[in-house]
This record gives sequence, C-alpha cells and structure tokens, in this order.
Amino acid sequence: MPAATPLRCRTLVLGLLLTLAPALACAGDGNPTDRLPTTTVTAKVDGLRLGDIAWLRRDSFGLDSATLARYRELGRTRFLDEQLAGGDSLPPQVAAQIDSLAVISTPLGQQLADYQERAQQFKQVPAGPAKDAAKTAFQQYRRDIYLQAAQAEMLHAIYGSDQLKEQLVWFWLNHFSVYADKGPVRLFTADYEEHVIRPHALGKFKDLVMATLQSPAMLVFLDNVHNVKDKTNENYARELMELHTLGVNSGYSQQDVQQLMRILTGAGLLPAKPEARRKLFAHARPGLVRDGLFLFNPNQHDFGDKNFLGQTIRGSGYDEIAQAVDLIVNQPACAHFISQQLATYFIADQPPASLVDAMAKTFQRSDGDIAAVMRTMLLSPEASAIDEHKFKDPMRFLVSAMRLTYDGQPIPNAVPLVNWLRQMDEPLYGRITPDGWPLDSASWTGSGQMSKRFDFAGVIGSGRNRLFVDNSDAALPGASTNLPHDAPALRDSALYRDAIAQELSVATSNALTQAKSPAEWNTFLLSSPDFNYR
Repeated sequence: MPAATPLRCRTLVLGLLLTLAPALACAGDGNPTDRLPTTTVTAKVDGLRLGDIAWLRRDSFGLDSATLARYRELGRTRFLDEQLAGGDSLPPQVAAQIDSLAVISTPLGQQLADYQERAQQFKQVPAGPAKDAAKTAFQQYRRDIYLQAAQAEMLHAIYGSDQLKEQLVWFWLNHFSVYADKGPVRLFTADYEEHVIRPHALGKFKDLVMATLQSPAMLVFLDNVHNVKDKTNENYARELMELHTLGVNSGYSQQDVQQLMRILTGAGLLPAKPEARRKLFAHARPGLVRDGLFLFNPNQHDFGDKNFLGQTIRGSGYDEIAQAVDLIVNQPACAHFISQQLATYFIADQPPASLVDAMAKTFQRSDGDIAAVMRTMLLSPEASAIDEHKFKDPMRFLVSAMRLTYDGQPIPNAVPLVNWLRQMDEPLYGRITPDGWPLDSASWTGSGQMSKRFDFAGVIGSGRNRLFVDNSDAALPGASTNLPHDAPALRDSALYRDAIAQELSVATSNALTQAKSPAEWNTFLLSSPDFNYR
C-alpha cells in the first residue's frame, strides 16, 4: 500500500469525493440540481468543445496528447471510422516489452506441458522442508504466469492507439469473465486476451461467442471440460445464455439450458499426455474437431436430437454447436441484452431506452456486427452529452490516470499497475463468480474505494513509484529515496489545459489552489470527483 499522505491533504480531497461521489453515482437518476456542479464554459479550446471532450472520454479509457491531436486532425466521424477499423498499434518499446513476456512469446501447448511437468514434480516431492520449498517455488511460478498476463493487458490498455478497441477488449474480458485462480485457468489468460478476445472485439458477435466457447480458459472455468455424454455438467450452458448472450428473464427455459448442455457435450480440451492423445486419435469416431488445445470429441457427445429455443437440432456432432450459437445470437433478446450492456458501460448507468433500441436494431440488421453497433452508439447525441456523469471503475481510473499523467511515456515496469488494480478490488481475471465486475457507478463509490484512489493518485502523481524502476535492477530496491522520477508537471501541460481545465468544478478548482507542491496538486486532481467521472 502507498505511503501515508499528510492528513490535511486526505481530509481536503476525501471530503470532496465522499460528498460528491454519491451524486455522480446517481447522475441521470435524479433532478439536474442533484448532479455534480460544473462550470458553464462552452467556448472552444483549440477547436474542441466540451461535447468533444465528453465524447472522447467515452471513446477512450482516458485522454492523452496523441488522441487529442488525431481527433483534431480527422474530426469525429473519420476518427471513429479509424477506431472501428480495429488497429493494434503500440509504441515500439511497449510492443517489445509485451512480446518479451513468456506467456506471450511461448506457444500455449508448450506452456501447458511445462505447467503440468512442474505440477507433477511438486506432487512427487516427499513431505517435509523440501516439500515446503517446492510449494513456495510452484506458487511463485503460478504468480509469475498471472503477473505476465495481467501486465500485457494493462500495457495494451494504457498505450494502445485504438482506445475504443482497448476498452472493448476489457469489456469483453469482463463480459466473458474467467477466474485465474481456478485450476490452470491463469495459464490460459494471456492467450484468452491476445487470441480469443482481442481479434474479435470489433467483429461479429457470434464469432466472439464461438471463440470464447472454444477457449481453454472458458472451458475449464465453467466446467465444460467435464460435460460429457452420460455425465453432464450444465454450468457453461446456463451461463452462456444467462450472462453471455440472452440475459435473465429473456424467454428461455430450464429445458433449453439442458438441451444446450447436451449440445455442448464433448467440447473440451486435448488430452495432456501424448499417450492419451494417440489413443484418442486411433479410436475416435468420425467428426473429431481440433483447433489448438480445443477438442470436440465425438466419443463423448450426445448424438440424440435436441429441441432448443423452439427449434429441432438434429444430432450431428460439432455442427450442432454452431447451429445453437446462431439460434441464440439471432434472438431479439440477445441484441437487446448486448446493446444494453454496451450502453451501460460506455454511456450511462441507465442509458435511454431509445438508444438501446437503436443499437439493438443495428445488431439485428448487421448480423451482430459489433463495430456497427458501436458506431450507432457513438454517433448518437448521448455519446457527447456533458450532463451525464458515470463514475469510473478502478480499471478506468488507473488507466486514465496513467494516460493523463505520463502522456505516452513508456514505463519499464508494469507490475505495480497489476498490484494497484488488485488493491482497488478489481483485479484482472480476479472475479470469482462468472458475472464479471459490476458496470454501475454505485458499486465503486464506497468510502474504502475513495481512500484507496486518493492513495494511488498520490503514488502516480508524485512520480515516485516503481513504474520506472526495472524489477531486475538490484541497485534500486524501491525505497522512496531511490526512486528517480519527479512529479510530472500536469498543471502546466497543454493536455490539462485542453482536456480538463475548461470543465473543472468550483470545488475542485478551490482545492487545487491549496496544493503546496506539484506532487500534491497532481494528487488533488487525480483524486478529484471531476477526474473520477467520465
């Protein structure tokens, strides 16, 4: 946890947060007089109006100079078109940093073999001190796997040039949530982000569903690896409809869940041991499907006919799964549910029904084209509204604070980011239940959360943190006297002037005038209600 901050500073800013955050959490639900007070500035600042800033805050995790420059150059519609094209551009240093991570550079099959070998070696160590040492080593190995996967996602989120896509990657990771601490799931999380979610974040929704359905992370987390003929498990079938596609009370029945469970029998993973694989391939009936570690094993599939969502699906093997997914994503309930979730995350806790309906119509008309749905949403008047406030969840707070404070400057050490997010109670791949972290503002406005944000605003705003200290540098162990970075000059930056200063509330402006140093000024700004909503 960050070092203690002077009581005067904490009292001043936490008073603002605790007074105004509830109003933010309820913004749009009450009368206009209940909302956060803002200035009435409407004039342009270098060609940008408040509506432009509001739109960019929804389009991105947080603003940096490059985003503002590109938006000025292209204008909103062309800027959006470029974002919807789905690029993955990163600064060369950051791209190399991600590529150097073993969980990214090592083939998943090789990682799995290594994991199983280490697990087997640990089990074979006899009880005693050697067993304790082996346990510690294996736990550290598992922790390193998680840290690498989480670092990759944090670096993409902060430095990715296509901020709309980066937000969607996080949104879909949360929507199709997996829990790293269940069995070997952590081993699959980097692959899940890089090769399952990221390539489909702006594509067809049914392709995204199929990609998650075939991912080792999802198959293990929701137990479909244990869903086989005559020994079924309905966990994944239930959550696939309730959480991933249709939503609750959308017209399907428990019988539909059971029928989908039967359809999904045999969808699992390639056997770990080579001998088991050879035996499987030698004795499999026709219809075996393999894609990476995914395996559809016809020997474990229920080939009976199914009646699913009012339609008969003939027992044919793997093709049943594609037919079922098509049926699901073509339901009007799916179009509405996904549109509602997207609008809740990007626009407001209670988005207008007219906007959700327009997005749902685009979803149905375009065969579930996510980019088309996002275009409908982001070209709506609601996307640039300046009188709707949505409180940032910890991921948005942390990424936006990094983008504003360091403005594209690469960091050699992303481990602190992973730890900070965990301490703010929203760790990547850390939601035990499959419903993902909550999207509403009220879930993140408790006093404990506010106190933590103030602490991390101080760590980021002071510049005295381990982000710029390579973990391998023994000469810089992390003591405050050794940390080399000074407080960034946010107050004097063009980014602050253009993106924030013009809409500061009176309360926050007054608080900033009481800062005694650049580090304190940065802390006040990053922990202010103005910065903590979008």
